[in-house]
Amino acid sequence: MTVSLLDRRHATLGRHSPLFYDEPVHLVAGEGVWLTDVSGRRYLDAYNNVPHVGHAHPRIVEALRSQAATLNIHTRYLNERVVDYAEALLARFEPGLDRVLLTNSGSEANDLALRIATQHTGSRGVLVTDCSYHGNTTLLAGMTTGLATHEPLGEHVRSFAVPDLDAPANRARRESDVLAEALASVDRAVGELAASEHGVAAVLVECLFSTEGLPRVPAGFVSGLAERVHAAGGLVIADEVQAGLGRTGARFWGYQRHGLAPDVVTLGKPLGNGHPLAGVVTTPELLEEFGSRNEYFNTFAGNPVSAAVGHEVLRVIDEEDLVANTVALGLRIRDELAPALAAHPRLGPLRGEGLFFGFEVFTDGSREQPDGPATKRLVEAVKARGVLLSRIGPTGSVLKIRPPLALREDDVPVLLEALAGAVDELDG
Repeated sequence: MTVSLLDRRHATLGRHSPLFYDEPVHLVAGEGVWLTDVSGRRYLDAYNNVPHVGHAHPRIVEALRSQAATLNIHTRYLNERVVDYAEALLARFEPGLDRVLLTNSGSEANDLALRIATQHTGSRGVLVTDCSYHGNTTLLAGMTTGLATHEPLGEHVRSFAVPDLDAPANRARRESDVLAEALASVDRAVGELAASEHGVAAVLVECLFSTEGLPRVPAGFVSGLAERVHAAGGLVIADEVQAGLGRTGARFWGYQRHGLAPDVVTLGKPLGNGHPLAGVVTTPELLEEFGSRNEYFNTFAGNPVSAAVGHEVLRVIDEEDLVANTVALGLRIRDELAPALAAHPRLGPLRGEGLFFGFEVFTDGSREQPDGPATKRLVEAVKARGVLLSRIGPTGSVLKIRPPLALREDDVPVLLEALAGAVDELDG
C-alpha cells in the first residue's frame, strides 16, 4: 500500500502543522512569480512575500552558492560581507536608525526588540492591536491576539482596536470622530499599563495592519499612537516583516506611510528572499545601552552566506527597479479591479497599497456582515483557476493578495481574470 505524502507529513510533522487549501498543493519548483506542482501544473503566486524578488532568482541563488563555496562562519570573526550588508541595509533608513543586530527570523527579531525595550525603560508593559501576530516565541505567544494560542494574553499586555473607515459602523461617520474614538481606546490601554506595576515598555505595531485585514485607518492614528506611548515612557517598535522592502511601492518601509519615527524596526521574511535572515534596526544609543549590558550572540545570524544573500536582494530591488514596478502594477491592478468590485454589491472596496491589497466579502449587498466562509470559497475558486492567495482579518473575510515584487505586466491579466471568474462563481 502506497503511503501518501500527506500521511508521511502527519506521521512526522504532526496533524496540526497548517496547510493551505482544502486539497493541499504539492509544489516542486518555482521561478519568478510562478510555482509548479508535482503534476506539472503552474500557479501564479499571489501570496508569498518570502521570495520577495521572485522564486529561485538566479542572482540570489548564485550569491548563496558562491559564498557558501567560499566561507561560512559566525560574527565572532571579522568578515567584510557582514559589514558591507549592514551598511547597505542601514542606508535604507532615516538618520538615527544607524545600528543593526541580525537574527534568523522575525520572531527572533521581535523578541529581541522587546528585550531592548524592557531593559531601556525598566518597564515590561506592551501594547499590541487586538488582531495581531508578531511571532511564535513564548514571549510573543502571550501577545498574540490574531491567531489561536494556548497561552493567555499576558497580564502585562494590553490590546487596542485599529479603526477602519470602511467598516460598516464607520462609513457614515466623520473621520475625525473615528480617530478620536480610536485614540481614546489607546489612552485607556496606555493608562491601564501606566497605572499598573508593569508600566509601558513599548508598542509593537505593523503599520499595514495586515493581520487586522488591511483597514483604512484615519490620518493621525499611527502618529497619535506613537505620541501616547512616548509620553508614557515607552518605545515604538515598527514590525516591518510584512510591510517592508518596498512592498507598498512609494515608500520603502511601511511605517513611512504614516510619517512615523520608530525607535526600533524589526525585519524578517523577505529580507533573505526565502533564506533565513532577519534583524533589529535601532539607534546607536539604544544599541550601546543594550550591548554594554548583554553579551548578545547569535550563532547563525550575520553569517557571510546570509549577508551575501541579503545584500543581493537589495541590489536586485534597485537594479530591476522593483519599487517602481510595485507602484505601477499596484495602480494598474487598482484601476482595473475597482470597477469590477463595484459591480458586485457583496464586495467591499480595495484595501492596501502597492502589491499588498485585498477586499472584503459580505453576506449580502448591504455589506453589514462580513462573510468568512464565502471568502474561503473564493480563495478555493481562485486556486482552481491557477492563482494562489489567502485571506486575513478578524473574521477571515478579507482576501490577502501579496505577490512577489517580481510580478510583471503579463502576469496581471492572469490574476485579474482568476479573481473575476471566482467572484462571478460566488455570486452565481
